Amino acid sequence: MKNPLKFIQDVKQEAFKVTWPTAKETVQGALMVFAMAVLASIFFLLLDQVLKFFLEIILKVSL
Repeated sequence: MKNPLKFIQDVKQEAFKVTWPTAKETVQGALMVFAMAVLASIFFLLLDQVLKFFLEIILKVSL
């Protein structure tokens, strides 16, 4: 990189080539992330409750 001005011009040209998502695509992506986070949290809540149930059974048997 010998010429910083040329570098900045190249970066600007490349930035114009980027296809940015539309507002609709951005909202859809955000909703999908939110939905997956909710599903994952419900899954781990249920898994935690099942493991807690079995652990309590094991601890009662061992006492």
